[in-house]
Amino acid sequence: MGNIELAVIGGTGVYKLAALDDVQSHEVQTRYGAPSGPVRVGLLNGRRVAFLARHGEGHSIPPHKVNYRANLAALKQLGAARVLALNTVGGITDDFGPRVLACPDQLIDYTWGRISTLCEEEGSEVLHVDFGHPYTPSLRAQVLAAASARGVAVRDGGCYGATQGPRLETIAEIARMRRDGCDLVGMTGMPEAGLARELGLDYACLAIVANWAAGCGDAAEITMDEVLANVAAASAGLPDLVGELARG
Repeated sequence: MGNIELAVIGGTGVYKLAALDDVQSHEVQTRYGAPSGPVRVGLLNGRRVAFLARHGEGHSIPPHKVNYRANLAALKQLGAARVLALNTVGGITDDFGPRVLACPDQLIDYTWGRISTLCEEEGSEVLHVDFGHPYTPSLRAQVLAAASARGVAVRDGGCYGATQGPRLETIAEIARMRRDGCDLVGMTGMPEAGLARELGLDYACLAIVANWAAGCGDAAEITMDEVLANVAAASAGLPDLVGELARG
């Protein structure tokens, strides 16, 4: 197998990269256990790209039960050095409404009880990684350049607030997050980003806004069908963007 130019982790509504050719499936075991499912490795515009569905290909794993350590370790074991995370989110502030694609540059972690470090086991090396910029600046720049080259609209910046899930947030919780400076709310941004830093992986997020968060926007109740339709619309340019990014 040739070098993997890019690994993609898909979130809710994004369970595969349809544009992948010559796909091979890899069942990987790591020191942290098994990942969420098989890693699919194939060709995209002649470059090898790996894809892993974060929640499993049947969306059977809730956010707080994802084995984030195994997912990232499996991608690294297969030779990936760059990871693009696709995260389906709710929009909080006005610029981050449904069907927006965003590449956030900051995050706040509101999760609890998740294994959030490689230093969990007794005898593990203690890692104090710099996390001031939680997304790798050079990979973010590459994502934005790829989007521009392929004519895919991506909003640059924003703060992702990671909540515990799987329930959605209350209006009061979202109001607090807005006061804290969050633009987006999702359930899978952490500990994934922190673990990627500990593993030495370049990591960036493309947040797919599926709906307004509670009490935001028009505050209308949204159905799952509408959520999936918004994800599909926002994701339409992803194969082109990912293909361009894989060349970098």
